[in-house]
Amino acid sequence: MSRLQTLFSKQNKRILNVYCTAGFPHLDSTLHVMESLQKNGANIIELGMPYSDPLADGEVIQSSGNVAIANGMSIDVLFTQLATMRETITIPVVLMGYMNPILQYGFENFCKKAKEVGIDGLILPDMPLFEFENTFSTIINKCALDFIFLVTPETPEQRLRKLDALSSGFLYAVSSSATTGKDKDFTKVAIYLKRLQDMQLKNPLLVGFGIKDKESFDAVNQYANGAIIGSAYINALSKGESIEVATALFLKNVLG
Repeated sequence: MSRLQTLFSKQNKRILNVYCTAGFPHLDSTLHVMESLQKNGANIIELGMPYSDPLADGEVIQSSGNVAIANGMSIDVLFTQLATMRETITIPVVLMGYMNPILQYGFENFCKKAKEVGIDGLILPDMPLFEFENTFSTIINKCALDFIFLVTPETPEQRLRKLDALSSGFLYAVSSSATTGKDKDFTKVAIYLKRLQDMQLKNPLLVGFGIKDKESFDAVNQYANGAIIGSAYINALSKGESIEVATALFLKNVLG
């Protein structure tokens, strides 16, 4: 079993996936942030590869990406940093990013390198479904990487079931059709998540966009296997405290 499959076989509720931006707050802080997240209770790390035109990301994550790029972060630099990752990181790690820089790097080279350093899966929000089925899935499968698709409240049921069938690891349920970091009305989100829950999907379900504290984490866990937190954690890292202190305090406030 993959690390993600193993995780969900052992714990199928209250999974916490935390997003962090590679190279933020400092170029050389990537592994320090990841180690702090693991130490303080994160179950999955979603490592963002900064990009100049991140379509799904709100202002907070865009800003962290801009800082990381200014710091000198690139795909090459990231893979160099992650070369020793599995000496200390035992939990699943997924890379989140966008197609353009990966295609420039070379998609197959990217997947081979991701496998080599111990990455478990990919989240690429602008991956076209047709190209995934006809070109990229073969490469991803050959490199034993999970691929996680995103679904939204507007995704038609037929397409949603297809994305679930093609995904592995988990399915990323976007809480609403907006960018990351926006506050949400969870009464509306609950109706959507209950619909997904009733569909009895193949993959575990993690909910993202707008999850920021214990209240919102608890709310989505009524309907899903866990949640994804990004902007709120990036905000916590931006306050100037040490990475260790900021991470410990933030995750304590989420997990209780």
